Amino acid sequence: MIPLTLAEIAEITGGELHDVEKPDTPVTGTIEFDSRLITPGGLFIALPGARVDGHDFAATAITAGAAAVLAARPVGVPAVVVKPTGRPDSNADIYAHDTDGSVKAVVEALAALAHAVVTRLPELTVVGITGSAGKTSTKDLVASVLRMAGETVAPPGSFNNEIGLPYTALRCTTDTRFLVAEMSARGIGHIAHLARSVPPHIGAVLNVGTAHLGEFGSRENIARAKGELIEALPARGVAVLNADDPFVAAMAPRTRARVVTYSAGTRADLWAGDIRLDDVARASFTLHAGGESAPVRLQVFGEHQVSNALAAAAIGLEAGLDLSRVAAGLSGHTSASAHRMDVQTRADGVTVINDAYNANPDSMKAGIAALAYTAAARRHARAIAVLGQMSELGTDAEAAHRKIGRQLDRYRVEHLIAVGDDPHSRAMATEAANRGITTEVARDVDEATRLVEAVLRTRPIEHTGPGNPGDVVLVKASNSLGLWRVAENLIQQQNIQKGS
Repeated sequence: MIPLTLAEIAEITGGELHDVEKPDTPVTGTIEFDSRLITPGGLFIALPGARVDGHDFAATAITAGAAAVLAARPVGVPAVVVKPTGRPDSNADIYAHDTDGSVKAVVEALAALAHAVVTRLPELTVVGITGSAGKTSTKDLVASVLRMAGETVAPPGSFNNEIGLPYTALRCTTDTRFLVAEMSARGIGHIAHLARSVPPHIGAVLNVGTAHLGEFGSRENIARAKGELIEALPARGVAVLNADDPFVAAMAPRTRARVVTYSAGTRADLWAGDIRLDDVARASFTLHAGGESAPVRLQVFGEHQVSNALAAAAIGLEAGLDLSRVAAGLSGHTSASAHRMDVQTRADGVTVINDAYNANPDSMKAGIAALAYTAAARRHARAIAVLGQMSELGTDAEAAHRKIGRQLDRYRVEHLIAVGDDPHSRAMATEAANRGITTEVARDVDEATRLVEAVLRTRPIEHTGPGNPGDVVLVKASNSLGLWRVAENLIQQQNIQKGS
């Protein structure tokens, strides 16, 4: 964070100083929600949670070197105190247990602080990214490209909500050239709110799918929410839109910014030709833009990454990089976020695709396609899917899970291990079994691991080994299920050769 005094922070956030002897004390370190991560000169954010109240750790943070605490009540140590003004009108998870508005007060103060920091950095370019699927993968690709042009701050994992976005923005310093801001929404107005906190100069909308359909009610409402990003762009800004998604392409009239389009299938301002996949579904293609072209060979997995890479390429070009440097940045990028299309091959030849961070119908289809392609590229390999339920789909949830059963059949997946005893997982398992897919149901992660290993042990010995790649296992579900532990169990104690 740029250096600010406690008095300045109080003024920015509308707070009052308590137990502060020197208002001109500077905050020179990072902000943290975890007192164990505090460094000297940092600012501790006392956020009340469902199980733990950050106010209880204020003294610990000061002892660890924090200059002060940002809190919703006096805590007996140096603090900027912001007063609660009532319960929030929001369905965001962070407010589920906010009975008196304390969480709201701290979060709003955090947003005000982030806004002040980014607007005081005239050389900073803020890049906003949203979409129903692929935000985090694209964010990581964008960061790899932009780092070739200057210091870039990007969120770790999926820090894309009212807390994660300002937390990331406050990592910016006077040396930061680019901030990559991933933006998610659970309702109309959420992205508009995030964009007011951290105003973007470039905004990319990747797609409009069915993630969070239960909260939005329709894809039209999802499109309305995602388009709030490009509505927030200034006239000198740039809107990067996916021409392959009709909902996204239709957003162009909603922005005053210049519009740049990209496509993985048809010609647009930026497009991919000669798309090819290797034996673990890593894509190579020719990147075309402005009458020029350059070869790209991705190190991330799945054909859907081509579209993500095109969005990143468009952003890189608009940020001032030439086409060859953009292509080099894309080709040099490796997976940066945990449990997202992380492909590892065991010593016995079995390949595990760990894409268990999150799941919605679109990303599930992409994962199954990558599984099927990787298995098909190998002689004798079987495609094995370990899947759990997709959350937040509302009344369409059961039908969406049955459709996944049909997708497994379409892509000729031989084995399904459905994890969980919920109605949605059962619907998926029933549909798959009815279509002739060998299907088993596991109650939890440990049972799922045992079932997968049992399937793998049925492999004839002559069909496995480093010289003859073995079966392919996809592990995917909504993050709350913790299904990534199945993938980790499968590769544990193995001699891993990553990505091959």
